[in-house]
Amino acid sequence: MNQDLLPLYNGLLNHIETKPISFHVPGHKNGTVFPPFPRSQDVFQELLKIDQTELRHLDDLHGATGIIKEAEDLAADLYKVMRSYFLVGGSTAGNLAMILSTCEQDDIVLVQRNSHKSVLNGLKLVGVQPVFLSPEYDENGQFSTNVSHETVEKAINMYPNAKVLILTSPNYYGMVSRELQQIINLAHENGLIVLVDEAHGAHLILGDPFPPSAIQLGADIVVQSAHKTLPAMTMGSFLHYNSRHVDQEKLQYNLQVIQSSSPSYPIMASLDIARYYLAHITENEKVKIVNSINDFRKQLSTINQLEVISTITEYNLGDPLKVIVQTRCSLPGYQLQKEFEKYNIFTELADPWNVLFVLPIAAEKDWTSITDKIKQSVQLLPVQTIQQPSYKAFNNEGKLSTLAIPYKEMKRLKKERVPLLQTKNRIAAASVIPYPPGIPLILEGEIITNSHINELLELLNVGAYLQNHKDILENGLEVFK
Repeated sequence: MNQDLLPLYNGLLNHIETKPISFHVPGHKNGTVFPPFPRSQDVFQELLKIDQTELRHLDDLHGATGIIKEAEDLAADLYKVMRSYFLVGGSTAGNLAMILSTCEQDDIVLVQRNSHKSVLNGLKLVGVQPVFLSPEYDENGQFSTNVSHETVEKAINMYPNAKVLILTSPNYYGMVSRELQQIINLAHENGLIVLVDEAHGAHLILGDPFPPSAIQLGADIVVQSAHKTLPAMTMGSFLHYNSRHVDQEKLQYNLQVIQSSSPSYPIMASLDIARYYLAHITENEKVKIVNSINDFRKQLSTINQLEVISTITEYNLGDPLKVIVQTRCSLPGYQLQKEFEKYNIFTELADPWNVLFVLPIAAEKDWTSITDKIKQSVQLLPVQTIQQPSYKAFNNEGKLSTLAIPYKEMKRLKKERVPLLQTKNRIAAASVIPYPPGIPLILEGEIITNSHINELLELLNVGAYLQNHKDILENGLEVFK
């Protein structure tokens, strides 16, 4: 196919050029109905011109036959898959749809323990029997990485009736297991469908030095957040279908169940543009991008209060777009992030030890002014060695775990709040989720351990943000009676 085409985006521009008269939704009528705010004309109001609805010549996402289908086909051609679907509800929508399309109530599903909450919500919606696979731990970065081939093999041997394997790759820090191909092959050899939350990997098909995409390694369905690393609007994502073992009609049905019947045309157009942008990155441009990133890493490494962490290890490949700096000063990662923000430098993620920069797929000509600001933000902080954590997230000795209470039984049980220090050996009635990255530390239905409590206390002590649990120290944690 001709990757020079932009069918959806150009279709919207062509519509605007006709100076259409709107007697249809949305209510802003091509941006003509708008309050007289200052500074609105050049930004938001202008965008409303392409915020259209399912007019006949503008196609329909949930029954695409025209310009949306053309745009999706171009994405499928670029990613070399059987079918690509545009998502306007983020990777969350894709994760829910792929789980609903491949799992039934009481199915045994093998799932990576450090999965995003949307994956876990999908499992609960279906009512499966999840078996959680603990990831490995990176001692240098002090964070969890990916599940090992050994762990997946152990799970398959212990649960031969398992139907689906759900992986997250890359992890939030951009690490892809060197064993991912073997893991996917092993799952397929044992009759499992492989679903991959590849939210942070929409660009990985660029090839070396970027790690491989799960698409290239044979996964059945892969979901990607185009907005995370490509020039797409927030919530713009892809679902790539590449399987003869998943009912495509069922998948399409669930996509329209999960997503709005009035999808955003600006988001969809941005996905068309993102695909176009990725398709036109030449080998020469890729080299310039990688060289630019390496230059940034070198400049950061001259700052004594920071250490640039490598994500390329014996077990994992690293995404060049993810640059991790670890604190070598008196501040934990969360506070270090706040110091950067004082200089208008806003990063993707902080944890107790690290701050994560997500770089653009574009070559920066001069990083000096940026690194100078970073240096200024920490120059008065004393250099010191950080303390090692007293815990390792998701690191249980057996590597496999299950819920203490099945999802279908949770609905019938009553809950109570208990002081956090008294929750050991109780069963959590609500997930506890540090955000970002949105990976539950404690799962609903999981037995709370000393490790959970200690990790939670340490996270709160260094400034972590917990979704829906701002009062956990004052009012305790919900557990089942």
